[in-house]
Amino acid sequence: MQLRERYGWLRDSGDWQTAIRRPDIALVDIATPTDLHAEIAIAALGAGKHVLCEKPLAMTVAEAEAIRAAAQASKARFAVAFNYRFVPAIQLAKQIIAEGRLGGLYHVRARYLQDWLASPEAPMSWRLDKARAGSGVLGDLGAHVIDLAHFLVGPMTEVVGRTTTLVGERKWPDGKSGTVTVDDAASFLARFAGGALGVFEASRMATGSKNRNQIEIEGDRGAIRFDLERLNELEFYSVDDPPHLRGFRTILATEPGHPFLEHWWPPGHGLGWEHAHIHLIASFLSDIVDGGTTAPTIDDGVACQRVLEAVEQSASSGRWTQIGPEEQS
Repeated sequence: MQLRERYGWLRDSGDWQTAIRRPDIALVDIATPTDLHAEIAIAALGAGKHVLCEKPLAMTVAEAEAIRAAAQASKARFAVAFNYRFVPAIQLAKQIIAEGRLGGLYHVRARYLQDWLASPEAPMSWRLDKARAGSGVLGDLGAHVIDLAHFLVGPMTEVVGRTTTLVGERKWPDGKSGTVTVDDAASFLARFAGGALGVFEASRMATGSKNRNQIEIEGDRGAIRFDLERLNELEFYSVDDPPHLRGFRTILATEPGHPFLEHWWPPGHGLGWEHAHIHLIASFLSDIVDGGTTAPTIDDGVACQRVLEAVEQSASSGRWTQIGPEEQS
């Protein structure tokens, strides 16, 4: 009731099972804690509803595969909310790589750092409960940089990683103590099918990092750098420049020729974090209408889930963990 009144929705319900069967609902946007993703997604697909699901897709690879089976059996469309693909600067990075301007790719460095849990006094929440969230920062923030790497570079073949819980107990808003059962920080190395080596890091305890989603890619012909805290900018280096002029140039991705910018403001007027979500939703709706696959698919969600699970397995075993060819989407 409070949310309906706040956002001006026509209707509200506390019963999602009944809501997804309503004939006037064509698309279900799943933004619940992770433990409900599979149940709602499978039911919605079974009811013939298109589905946009938050990341990570599921609690486990087995759940992700169950969702994929339901999506394949349904005529409805399914997308995963990897919204950072839809930042214009990231779309430009994709174009630069596809045009071969970086050449053969050597290195991928990606990190997603926030600091909202840096204080031991920060409150307990469902995101810190493995039974609800499935994983901690690895699935919450790590999923985003894994997908960006998949989108820009391609699939990974093996990983080795570590996860840690830095603050083991926090208080719920009502003052009761709760045990943190997920990772606060995670890091891993990865090998890509194309030969590149990847270094990944995720933390919600990185003091001073507000929304530091960064990716750097280097090849034998050039390199790119992106930082979400400066989301309208893409840094690009090219060996095609004369030696005495080589250096990273900062491209302000706000011109009409840049992806999605024809729909927005005059040249040079920056976009914000919310625009990536708008581009994602618009792309998914277009896919529903014309049959395209511009939005992240169920296969993208499963591919990310496999990496997440492999990192967790590696953190437990202390060994490199394979993501075999039969497991890549």
